[in-house]
Amino acid sequence: MAAKSKAKADDEKEPDATDGEAPAAKPKKKLPLKLIIIAAAGLLVVGGGGFAGYKFFFSHAEEKHEQAAVKPATFFDLPDVLVNLSNSGTDRTQYLKVKVTLELPDKELVTQIQPLMPRVVDAFQTYLRELRPTDLDGSAGLYRLKEELTRRVNVAVAPNKITAVLFKEIVVQ
Repeated sequence: MAAKSKAKADDEKEPDATDGEAPAAKPKKKLPLKLIIIAAAGLLVVGGGGFAGYKFFFSHAEEKHEQAAVKPATFFDLPDVLVNLSNSGTDRTQYLKVKVTLELPDKELVTQIQPLMPRVVDAFQTYLRELRPTDLDGSAGLYRLKEELTRRVNVAVAPNKITAVLFKEIVVQ
């Protein structure tokens, strides 16, 4: 076995100059260096693009969720409003009773709106008295009523602004 190992060791040695020829110089390989540089540049481009895409798509979604979660809505109940509706040629008088809640963007607005409540109630009374019972028919009628009341409240409490008018109860008799 020792003879086999020695023979392998002799085979692995470079040829000596015993043949009369000079040993050939090994050519230096520059291809792997170029390949490494190209692979590193490609990895940098792909990694940078992936990171930029991740930050673009996912950071905007996280910011939107954070903004929505930061400010919960505040609700403010108004006193009940009872008005007689506009008479549309009939002898029978009809009444409208509305319970409304205002949706405010933040709690500080409650203290600012509180002194302006007489204006808000007046705006409700004058608008609701001009309504006819047919104006309140269906969901489209209630939607128009909600939008108009929101607009009128925002005018009454300007420069403050409410988010929405929410109905708790609507009764037409």
